[in-house]
Amino acid sequence: MSQGFPAVGELNLLPDHERRELIEDLVVEEFRSALFMTDSEVFSLDVGFFDLGLTSLRLSEVKLSLERKLGREISTAALFGHPTAGQLIEHLCARSVS
Repeated sequence: MSQGFPAVGELNLLPDHERRELIEDLVVEEFRSALFMTDSEVFSLDVGFFDLGLTSLRLSEVKLSLERKLGREISTAALFGHPTAGQLIEHLCARSVS
């Protein structure tokens, strides 16, 4: 999915629901990859990063990958202030329009 991820300018032109869906897909893909999850395993948007089993190092790797793919910085404060994938997705969606 990330290979065809639109540039930030294009992402901002999408309707809200499409932009959110793309961002959610990207975030979930990154976390599932970092957790070595199979397609059959359920990923919860409401469980904290560390409760999922991520270490600080793996979380930093996810952050860097998301920044690269989204074309913008995600502050460490925002990451720790939004400690679940669902909260991070909401934060990224709110920021993508600005």
